[in-house]
Amino acid sequence: MTVGLICIAAAYIIGSLSSAIIVCKLWGLPDPRSQGSNNPGATNVLRIGGKLPAVVTMLGDGSKGFIPTLLLAHLNFPAWVIGGAMLAALLGHIYPVFFGFKGGKGVATPMGAFLGLSWLLGAVLIATWAGIIAVTRVSSLGAIVATILASLVAWIVLHDVTLTAIIAAMSVILLYRHKENIMRLFANKEARI
Repeated sequence: MTVGLICIAAAYIIGSLSSAIIVCKLWGLPDPRSQGSNNPGATNVLRIGGKLPAVVTMLGDGSKGFIPTLLLAHLNFPAWVIGGAMLAALLGHIYPVFFGFKGGKGVATPMGAFLGLSWLLGAVLIATWAGIIAVTRVSSLGAIVATILASLVAWIVLHDVTLTAIIAAMSVILLYRHKENIMRLFANKEARI
């Protein structure tokens, strides 16, 4: 139990490393919390710095979910520890202890976690996310649709009540974080990339 809780706490710390802020500092770009959408995420880094910094940001954010989840799954930790680490990495990304608890909306980190948990789960959700963005050019719409499908796909692929419930909780958090995007989508005012 203690080892599991330590793993979950470590996942939160890893999640708290803001790839967007770190990448922008390395590239000499403005702080993403004060430019564009004011969101420290890959889409905003794309707006203020271009494709390469955005890709590096996305890979960094995805790795924060992927590495802890893959490691814990590979070491056969119980589902509550794996799921708890996934959730903790997401919360670290959204509420980073190192950056005043003001983080990103949390899309790439859970996608990385889903991929680390199951290549099929991750592939389906990442393909959904990317496919919708490619067709609509609306980043938030891809994230929202993938988020809505996450629990269903998790249940079909994993057949695990604990992991599916934790993924459902993550989905609720992600939808809440995108509430303004959802309102803009309904008003047909959401920005395109």
